[in-house]
Parts: sequence; structure tokens; C-alpha cells
Amino acid sequence: MLKELSVTNFKSWAKISKMPLAPITGLFGANSSGKTSILQLLLMLKQTVESPDRAQALIFGDEKTPANLGTFRDVVFQHEPAKTLSWRLLWEFAHPFAVTDPAHVKQVLFAGRELTFEAEVAEGTSGRLLVKRMSYEIADRRFTMQRQGVSETKYELHAEGADFQLVRNPGRPWPLPAPVKCYGFPDQVKAYFQNAGFLADLQLAFEEMFGRVYYLGPLREYPQRQYRWAGSEPADMGRRGERVVDALLAARQASITIPLGQGTKRPSLEVYVARWLKRLGLIHSFSVEAITDSNLYRVRVQRTPTSASVLITDVGFGVSQILPALVLCFYVPEGSTIVLEQPEIHLHPSVQAGLADVFIDAVKRRKVQIIFESHSEHLLRRLQRRVAEGDVAPESTALYFCQMNDGQSELTPLTVDLLGSIENWPKDFFGDEFGEMAAMTTAAMKRKKAMGQ
Repeated sequence: MLKELSVTNFKSWAKISKMPLAPITGLFGANSSGKTSILQLLLMLKQTVESPDRAQALIFGDEKTPANLGTFRDVVFQHEPAKTLSWRLLWEFAHPFAVTDPAHVKQVLFAGRELTFEAEVAEGTSGRLLVKRMSYEIADRRFTMQRQGVSETKYELHAEGADFQLVRNPGRPWPLPAPVKCYGFPDQVKAYFQNAGFLADLQLAFEEMFGRVYYLGPLREYPQRQYRWAGSEPADMGRRGERVVDALLAARQASITIPLGQGTKRPSLEVYVARWLKRLGLIHSFSVEAITDSNLYRVRVQRTPTSASVLITDVGFGVSQILPALVLCFYVPEGSTIVLEQPEIHLHPSVQAGLADVFIDAVKRRKVQIIFESHSEHLLRRLQRRVAEGDVAPESTALYFCQMNDGQSELTPLTVDLLGSIENWPKDFFGDEFGEMAAMTTAAMKRKKAMGQ
């Protein structure tokens, strides 16, 4: 699970210092306040990991990737190419990460439950991105690659921390080449050093962490009257939820079930999603049915117990809007991080509030982490209520208010007490409610006076 994020000079953020991340992390604020940019940083790193281009430090994306950010000059704060973009991530392993002694395989040199990665990237003289520095830290030991002087092609490797030193292989005094992407140690590290082979495991841990990050965008594909499934097993729902039926059918074939507690029968993913749709008040029943013996399927819903069963295309857009988010929360592997952008779009206020309950349930049952940005007061209020009721601990949530001030984004952590109250509620958080009421009252009094009442 991601536990902390820092970033400097990314889009509208001049600096974010040690931003705690919790199982449920919510970003709120006005349009263009920087909420989405925080999500885009994670997506940029994810698509960099997934890119086959080992020489490119960062992949800013295109129309086919989750984040399409343009160029370094589009991304760097105030579009000044002389600035350096840097970030720091801290995440926790489900089990201790251990490094063994190359000379004594059974001897553990050090182990830790948390791993930190940080990097600093800038634009080189040729216009190509270069990594100025990157490092991993685990169990009070830091392993850093940084440029050798002002060179853009020569690097050196350092180890800091107690009782460990890197040992050079005899006859290998040469500098190292540039890192792989922005986070990887070049292959020469293992050849130049006798005891640095484990560094590849740190790089692999970074890749595995981002391999467990899943994204769903704010807009959805329109529902279809029929879906074709050829047996694929999608990793996620797709950016627009276009693979949600494939995921449901793959889960059915794989017999994915949801744990409900000891002694309780585990329902299938499809059944559990149907229960949530009913609990949210959207429909009474839901099913994915095969059309004869072909590989075509249709999604049927029943709005009320007495209404006829119809295709998903013949009911309101709310079902098809929330369905990918629901399935994603319970479909991804345990320990995954789910990134959601405005999940409340096109949903009734009561369903927006219910999303908070979905998040809480997914975190408890699937041990996932959910990071979302939202404009929904209803979603936030339900989270506050569940904290007050004891369904979720305050420390299991990290809620933030983003705002723009003097041309740069600012982050305010919202302090939630045991009663669910936000102790530092920002001014005009969801608009000026009291101002609107006062203006309405004043206008009504003027109108009554004009009418002679």
C-alpha cells in the first residue's frame, strides 16, 4: 500500500511534502485546483513502468495511455524547462522484504516492511530527459545512483547505512551508464559490483507496486445491447469501463468469490455486485446472460420486484456509470491500489453517498487502497458519518482540500475526529451555502416589499 507521497515542480504543484496516504484517500476542491494532477503523477509512473522503452526516463503518454501529459515543459511547474521535477514515494509490503548476503545465501543482511523511492529528473542539453539522481531506501540503508559531476552519461553508485558497503569487482573501475527509465539500475551494476545483485529486487518491487495500480477515468462507454466475450481476462475495467462485462465473465469462469466472514457462504463477484446495485437503490436484480450458444452476452436488469427484466441500455445511465467502479473494487487482486477520477459523475446524490460505503467495504474485504478525487459533498458526508459510527477509523482515511493560490496549488489535510467532524473545514469548501441562503432571503424580502405585502 502507498503510504506517503512528496513531489516538487509537477504541473500546478510547486511542492507537496510528505503527504500521508491511507486505505481511503480522498481529494476534494474546486476545478483546476490540482486534484487530478496528484492522480496523474501516479499514472505517469505506472505507464513509465509498463512502457517497453527502457531509455526514456518518463512516459508522459498519448491518447492511448491513462495520462496524456504532453512534454516535460508541459508538466514542469510554470513550464520552466530549467526546473527539476522530483518525487518521493513510500509504500509498505504485505510481508517483510529481505535481502540476503550473496556470500551466505541463508544469512539475511537486512529486512524491512517499507521501501522508499525518490528520483530527480531534468531536461538535458539535448532536450532529452535525464535522471539526475535516484535512490531506494529500506531498513535505514540508502542506495543511490547519481550523475558523475555534470556528465549526462556517466553515473556513480553509493550505499549509505550501517554495516553494508558495496564491493567493486577487480578491474571494473568504469562509471555506470544512465539508469533504466527513471527507477532502474543498469545491467552493469551486477557486473561492476560483487554484492549489488539485490538492487534488481528493489527495482522489481517498484514495478510490482505499480503493477498493482488500477485506474478508472470519469467518463464511461455507453452500455451496449450485446457484448462479445472471447474468454479474455482483463486486468481492469479499461479507462472508460469498456471491459466491465469481460471482467464479470472472467470472474465467473475463475470462480472469484467475496469473503463475508467465517461460516458465511462466499458469493460470486457477480452476485455481490448485484447486491450492491440493489443496496444503492439503482435496481432490484442484475445478471449477465449468454445469447444461445454464441460468445455474445447481454446484461439484463430488473428495476423493481414487479417490473419487467430489460437490457441495461433501457434503464438510466447511473447503472452503467457505477458498474465499472463497483466491479473494479472487488475484482482486482488483494492489496491493489485503485485510482478513481470523479467516480460520482452522473449519479444521484444518494448513490454518491453510497459510494463511500462501497469504498469502505472493498477496503475491508479485499484489502485494497482507494485514491480518488471528487466534487461530491454527499460522498464526503457519508465518510464522516461512518467515522462517527465507528465503521471506519479516522486513521484509515486521508482527506484533503486542494485550492489554487497565487498561481500554485496548495494542499490542506482535513482533520477528522472520532465523531466524524472536520475540525478545519475550509471556507466555501462546497460553495458559499450560507451566502446563498442569505441572498435568497434578501431577494424574497425585496420581492415581498415590491408586491406590497
